[in-house]
Amino acid sequence: MTLQPLTPVNCASLLQPGCSVLQLDGEVLLFGQKGWPKRSCPTGVFGIRLKCGEMKLRAISFSNDSCYLPPLRCPAVCRLDPYDGLPESYLIHGGRTPNNEISSSLYLLTMDSRGCNRKLTLCCKEKELVGEVPGARYGHTVSIVQSHGKTACVLFGGRSYMPAGERTTESWNSVVDCPPQVFLFDLEFGCSSAHTLPELSDGQSFHLAFSREDCVYFLGGHSIMSDSRPPRLFCLRVELLQGSPLLSCEILHTGISISSAIITRTGPAHRYIVLGGYQSDSQKRMECSAVILDEKGIQLEPFEPPKWTQDIVHSRTWFGGGAGEGSFLLAVPTEGRPSQPDMHYVYHVSFQTEEEGKEEEGTQGCSQESTDYDNSTPLEDSEELYFGREPHELEESSDAEEDAYKEDDEEDESHTGYWIKCSLGCHVDPNTWEPYYSTELHRPAMIFCSRGEGGHWVHAQCMELSEILLLRLSQGNKRYFCLDHGGLPYQEMTPPRQVTPLKRTPLKVKDRKTPPTIKMSPA
Repeated sequence: MTLQPLTPVNCASLLQPGCSVLQLDGEVLLFGQKGWPKRSCPTGVFGIRLKCGEMKLRAISFSNDSCYLPPLRCPAVCRLDPYDGLPESYLIHGGRTPNNEISSSLYLLTMDSRGCNRKLTLCCKEKELVGEVPGARYGHTVSIVQSHGKTACVLFGGRSYMPAGERTTESWNSVVDCPPQVFLFDLEFGCSSAHTLPELSDGQSFHLAFSREDCVYFLGGHSIMSDSRPPRLFCLRVELLQGSPLLSCEILHTGISISSAIITRTGPAHRYIVLGGYQSDSQKRMECSAVILDEKGIQLEPFEPPKWTQDIVHSRTWFGGGAGEGSFLLAVPTEGRPSQPDMHYVYHVSFQTEEEGKEEEGTQGCSQESTDYDNSTPLEDSEELYFGREPHELEESSDAEEDAYKEDDEEDESHTGYWIKCSLGCHVDPNTWEPYYSTELHRPAMIFCSRGEGGHWVHAQCMELSEILLLRLSQGNKRYFCLDHGGLPYQEMTPPRQVTPLKRTPLKVKDRKTPPTIKMSPA
């Protein structure tokens, strides 16, 4: 068991409460950063690399057929183990968007490919649900159950804004607990159904969910209505029968008061470690617990916590996520220390032995290295040099340092980014934007308006430009004025030059002889 402080290298501001830590194909990913997308990483998903007490991030790219995945905070995240030939993946539902809206979308995140230099490319697909669909929410959980050879997803809990009819100006941003309904849906057909159980009488959010076969256990959670964290533990059993499913719930009396905790697996079996969280609004939960799921049910056992530092003990808040089997990433704010340049202290908590830690560090280092993130077809020289190289050689490569994310390289995109409000009638939203032109992929097409001294960029879709006209404007030497500045489709950059024809004076022929004239006298 170790508690190692980490030094974020040019990425301290990316760690914010509500972010999620994922693991795909042996790589640890950070998702849900506030203030994204940006030009250096439009997806807002980063690979985490831990080495020599430093934490570095590098941008992760998506495949061309992926949908847009907004940087969601506090979504429901569920890992799907490989089954029936399908790869490991993640389900992401709900969450808060950068515009402080609450999402109701469901995304499936998988690994698309690995490049020749171990570059990871992800694929994201939005799944459509039909029937009794769960509404927008955050702070809830999604779990997987298997029964009678079938697989389904269980969604429960969360918070959302007040209903539209009850929202007023004073309570516009007030949130309430979602109704205590259990939503059951399958990923193959997207059929969703809502179920109400008498044992689940109060809404709860930021609870923990553990699933094994046909059972899901809900532990702890916070209730806005009572502003409390009751020691609750429910066992939800789901039988996927032919026709309609059968759900039953049992109240267990071995629960604990906890909310906003983080969990990690400790092996292939159903064994977990629970770390962090809160016992009350002003008291963190400093203890750790081991959770074991077996045929008899669920067992909660106390687990020895690491030796906390004074910064962790005296901090009011903390957050993080599971960073692999038996390890966590933990962050606490640098409260009352303006001299500290970083916004959070970051720690790596490991409950593994030294031998396991060394083995994981070696595999993690080789799985998270990449040298180039361009999607160009021809191989660059730096890419060709990586054929046949060993993982430790990749780790020591200087190209990896150049590809790491650096906060200093970011531009201020409030004025120059793709997601600005370009005009009075701008309707491009980074959370709902979809490609409109065939040339668009991850960002909207923009065109430069020449009005004024410096000019400004506008979205082509907001200017109601057809694709043919947009291509015509991008070719040649054209000048464009947006709808707010005249709305002229285009005009020539320079008017046609008026060429005055030259007067050509005929040259006199030297020694030219005039024809003789004959004078005749009148008769």
